[in-house]
Amino acid sequence: MSDPLRDYPQLDVVAVGAHPDDVEIACGGTLARLSRQGYKVGIIDLTDGEPTPLSAGPEERLAEAQAAAEILGVAKRVTLDLANRRLFDTYENRVALAKEFRKYRPRVVIGFGDKTPMASPDHWQAMQITDAAVFYSRLTKWDETFDHLPVHTVSSQLYFRLAFEPYSLNPGLSHFVADISDTLEAKIEAVRCYKTQFPPTKEHVFDRIRGAALSAGSAAGYRAGEAFTTVRPLGAPDLMKLLFP
Repeated sequence: MSDPLRDYPQLDVVAVGAHPDDVEIACGGTLARLSRQGYKVGIIDLTDGEPTPLSAGPEERLAEAQAAAEILGVAKRVTLDLANRRLFDTYENRVALAKEFRKYRPRVVIGFGDKTPMASPDHWQAMQITDAAVFYSRLTKWDETFDHLPVHTVSSQLYFRLAFEPYSLNPGLSHFVADISDTLEAKIEAVRCYKTQFPPTKEHVFDRIRGAALSAGSAAGYRAGEAFTTVRPLGAPDLMKLLFP
C-alpha cells in the first residue's frame, strides 16, 4: 500500500496566517531563530492576499512570499486557495487546513490570537479556522473527509499578535516572550520583501515593527522579542531551567 505522506516532510512548527506577510510581521524572528536552531519550520497562508492595490497579481505576491520564506529559513510554505477579503470560518475551510496539518504533522501550531480592530477581519476568521483545524486534525473515523491522511495530534498551540497592533493578548500565566535578538534584522528583511504592501510611503511600518520587538524583548530581558500566548498554561518540571534557560 502506498504511503500517503511520502511527499510531505514532517515539520516541527507551522505558523498560519490569513495572508502572505501576516506571519512575518507577527513571528518572523521566532521562525528564523527556530530554523537556525535546526528545527523544520513551515508557513501556511490561508489566502494569496489578492486582490491588493499595488500588486500586479497573485504571481507577484507569491514571489514576495517565497523570498521572505527563504530569508527566514522556512522549509515549506503552502498557500491555500481560500478567498481573501471573504475568508470565513466554514466547515470546508477548517477541513482544508486540517488536511495540511495531517500532511506535515507539526508538533507546534502558531496562529492569530485575537481580533485586529480596523484591520482585516480575515485575521479573526483565520484564528477560528486554525483552532478548529487543530481539533479536526486528530479526529478518527473521518478518513474520507481528509483524503485518508493519517490522524495527527498537534502537541502545542500558540497565539501570536501582529507587531503593530495594540497589545491585547491575555498577559496571564501563559504569556511569554521569545528572544529574537539575533534574528530581528532577518524579520524586518523578510517583511521588506513585500514591496507591494509596504512601499516607501509606508516606511514607518518598519519603525513600528522594530519598536514592538524592542519593547517586548526589553520586558523579558532581551534586546528584542516576540510575544506569544499558549492555549494552556506552561508547565515547569524544572523551575530553575525555566527561569534560567
